[in-house]
Amino acid sequence: MKVGTAETTVEEKKKIKKLTGLSGGTSSNGGRRNNGGGGGGSDGGDNNNQDYLGDTERYSSDKFRIGMWFLLLVVLMTFGGLISSYIVLATNGALEWKPFALPVQIWLSTLLIIASSFTYTIAQKSLHAENQTKAKNWLLATTVLGAMFISSQILAWVALVGRGIYVASNPYAGFFYILTAVHALHVLGGVCTLGYIVLRTWNETSSHDELTRRKSISTAVGWYWHFMDGLWIVLFLLLGFWK
Repeated sequence: MKVGTAETTVEEKKKIKKLTGLSGGTSSNGGRRNNGGGGGGSDGGDNNNQDYLGDTERYSSDKFRIGMWFLLLVVLMTFGGLISSYIVLATNGALEWKPFALPVQIWLSTLLIIASSFTYTIAQKSLHAENQTKAKNWLLATTVLGAMFISSQILAWVALVGRGIYVASNPYAGFFYILTAVHALHVLGGVCTLGYIVLRTWNETSSHDELTRRKSISTAVGWYWHFMDGLWIVLFLLLGFWK
């Protein structure tokens, strides 16, 4: 009985050692796996987070640019219809079609909007070169020129009213008021957007993401502003020389 008890005790001790070794090894390996997995998970999480932020930024930028292209398409269709109607009536030879000399303010408007395109180009190049102070100053100059353009348009309408020319005077006068007014409204929208960019770039930043956003916004708004400039040149030539 004693021998059996001793043997049983020895066997139990061996089993306990085996179980303890297995438990320790499992715990050790599990710990290493957990630690290793945790480290890998942490690194992977950071990379995934950065990739997600980058994808989100690119998506927002692309969405903004697509929206701007859609807006330009709508504007093009709107003015395309108006200009087509103008050309049809201008070439119709209707007796009530009575063109008049353009007010001097229209010539001033043309110079102002062309100058604003140059100032915006300088501002955009400065922003992409990360010269934030120079970019802000030229953006502010562009905004002021845009506001002056709208003011000169209002003065042109006032001058025409002073000459007794109204919207209902004749078809040419009606088209003059409609085309210039619709264009001025679109320019006003551009001036408001420029004001937003000026406020956003007023304070310098060292954030790469913020600089990327500013560059993206300025690029899309630049498309709109230069489009308004080119559209005005077309209207100016049409109203002034295709009568």
